[in-house]
Amino acid sequence: MAIGNPITLTNNVASKTISVTATADQTLFTVTGGYRINQLAVFRNGVRLADGADFTARDGSSVTLLSPANLSDTLEFQVFDDFRVADAIVSAEASQTIQGDLTVTGTLTGAGIITAASFVGDGSNLTNITATSGGTIGIQSAGTVVGAAKTLNFIGTGNTFAMNGDTVDISISGGGGGGGLGTAINYEDGTTSPFSYIDTYVQVSENLLLDTTSAGVNTSIIVSVAPNIEINSGVAVTVGVGKTMVIDVLQIGDL
Repeated sequence: MAIGNPITLTNNVASKTISVTATADQTLFTVTGGYRINQLAVFRNGVRLADGADFTARDGSSVTLLSPANLSDTLEFQVFDDFRVADAIVSAEASQTIQGDLTVTGTLTGAGIITAASFVGDGSNLTNITATSGGTIGIQSAGTVVGAAKTLNFIGTGNTFAMNGDTVDISISGGGGGGGLGTAINYEDGTTSPFSYIDTYVQVSENLLLDTTSAGVNTSIIVSVAPNIEINSGVAVTVGVGKTMVIDVLQIGDL
């Protein structure tokens, strides 16, 4: 048993012990594999020696005894190899690769980019996700796979999202029935029927500029299927150059 404050290790520190037998008056010893400076313990016949008082170890490879060893003295070198960074999260100053699974029971927040080939979750809180590095997001229409993409970007108003297990159900209002015009009429179970409705009276409450920015190319036709349109006082609807406005294209007012 070692005498003189033997070394004890925590679970996250690796070490190795190298033992050699001294010759008469030997002072210089080479530590196989080297050591980290100030991370070395030296024992002589089981008694721990003091750095600077009994030996010096300053080059990372050799140890010099200040008092020569006797013949057959046993010298033990206990080397602290490293801190096992593979089993811990290192500071923000370093980059790290973790081999195996990482389980977070709380909230995982990334100030930068979280990259993965795929994301799997319980659907309770996955937002603003973009698949990168070859990963994709599967796209289905009414339960049928139609393709895959790296990013889903929905624009415009009327889009609604609902979690259904690990699937996001997306509903897009309007255009669901009646040949794609008006607002869809659903069955009692929520599925879309062949019918839609069109309000016979609508109001324009804000200024509208119908030009190539908001209404297609320069020669496009602007259509309203509502037969009665009232423009509020002080509101201007401007039809851009080359545009054609058509009201009540289905002649619903004559039915």
